[in-house]
Amino acid sequence: MDGLTAALAAILPSIGVGLIFWFAIRALVNADRTERQALARMDAEERRAAQQEAVTTNEESKRDRLTSE
Repeated sequence: MDGLTAALAAILPSIGVGLIFWFAIRALVNADRTERQALARMDAEERRAAQQEAVTTNEESKRDRLTSE
């Protein structure tokens, strides 16, 4: 039994460090995924706003041309 205890005492620190490393990497990957999703939402919102602005500008220029004729 003393040999088993010594073996566990030798392996447990490595397992603990491995688990800490795994949790840290998992947190980094999740944070990266969340950031990418947020950036994609912001990019989509900017594209929608630019598209809406282009449509509004186009309508205004058509109206200006019609009223100046």
